[in-house]
Amino acid sequence: MPTTSSRTWTGLWADWEDESGPGGQNGAMSADRADAGNPLVRLSREQIRDLAAKGWLTHDGMWYDQTARALGVERANELNRAAIRAMAPFEVGRLCEALGVQPSEVRDAAAVARFVAEGIQLVTPASVGGHLHVRAGERVLQWEWEPGECFAYKGMQRFGYLDGYECGVIYRVECWLEALGVRPRGEPAVGVCLMHRTGRCAGELPLSLPG
Repeated sequence: MPTTSSRTWTGLWADWEDESGPGGQNGAMSADRADAGNPLVRLSREQIRDLAAKGWLTHDGMWYDQTARALGVERANELNRAAIRAMAPFEVGRLCEALGVQPSEVRDAAAVARFVAEGIQLVTPASVGGHLHVRAGERVLQWEWEPGECFAYKGMQRFGYLDGYECGVIYRVECWLEALGVRPRGEPAVGVCLMHRTGRCAGELPLSLPG
């Protein structure tokens, strides 16, 4: 039995690594046992995606809350949108790589809608992204949240910021489109939370497409 000082935790369930090799009485570990202790193997892709995405959404909401407490809601809105815009080129580049497409291939409304829908599916939990519907229109991208289901609406409602909150969710989609080169930079299509003001969050984003 190795001494405590010679043991190293490997991150695998109930296994130690010492000078004689990894775990077990004979210094051997079966592949099945190693896999059972590796959450990346044990959990499904959907579970891993949801865990990571929910962590991001929680951080996003807590960041906004703490910024609003320290600097006010107006400044929190400004910083939130500035961060979204700065992040968009990196997000779009990674999504293009993950989806196996080039920005130059996303040049009609159907391709734009497909990119946005699949992007949302990748970066949000199923319990969130499944409630936002996007579709291609005539040189526009149309969107609609199911009533009351926008995660930002729910979060801002809990925090008590709905009266002053400016939408960051649709703005994120706008910034994706700008990074793809299919929407010119301009005034955000959505200002204050539509779900809060009108009871419905739906609309369309005009696209700058060739032809």
